[in-house]
Amino acid sequence: MLRWAHLIQARGTVLDLACGGGRHARWFADRGHEVTAVDRDPEAIAGLRGIPGVTGVLADLEGDDPWPLAGRRFCGIVVTNYLHRPLFSRIIESLAEDGVLIYETFAKGNERFGRPSNPQFLLQPGELLDAFGKALTVVAYEQGRQERPKPAMIQRLCALRGGGTEVQLGH
Repeated sequence: MLRWAHLIQARGTVLDLACGGGRHARWFADRGHEVTAVDRDPEAIAGLRGIPGVTGVLADLEGDDPWPLAGRRFCGIVVTNYLHRPLFSRIIESLAEDGVLIYETFAKGNERFGRPSNPQFLLQPGELLDAFGKALTVVAYEQGRQERPKPAMIQRLCALRGGGTEVQLGH
C-alpha cells in the first residue's frame, strides 16, 4: 500500500481515515507531511498526542454527527482495513486537486480466513473501482488473496483527483 505514497505531494496534507493506532499517520508525519488522523476510539486518538505533524480528531464516522472535516481538502487520503460505504462521497469531496487516494480493505471471500466475515464489511468484486473510478483517475487496482501479514481477501486502489499529472510508477 505504501508503495504509492510517493505520489502524494511532498509535505502535502494527509488524512488517515479510521486511523486506529496511527501506523500510517506516524509514517507520513515522519516524512514531513501534516497528518489529520481520525478515529472514533478515544484511546487511539490519545496515543497520537504529542507526535509532531499529527493532529488527532475524535469522531464517529458512522454516527449522525456531521462530517468532521467539512470544507477541508487533503493532498492524500489513506484508508486501510475500514469500510463504511456512505463515506465514499465524502472521501472524494475531501481530496484536493491532484490529490491521491490510497484505499485498502477486505473483500468478499475473506470470511474463509476469519474476520471480518460480515458481508457489510466486505467489498464486492470491483467495488472500489465502481465507487471511485468515475470521479477519480485510477492509477492502480488490485483484488485477490494476500498471504502476508495473514491470509486475506483484499482490494487495493490508488487513484488521483484530476489525472493531468504525469505519474511515476514502480517507485
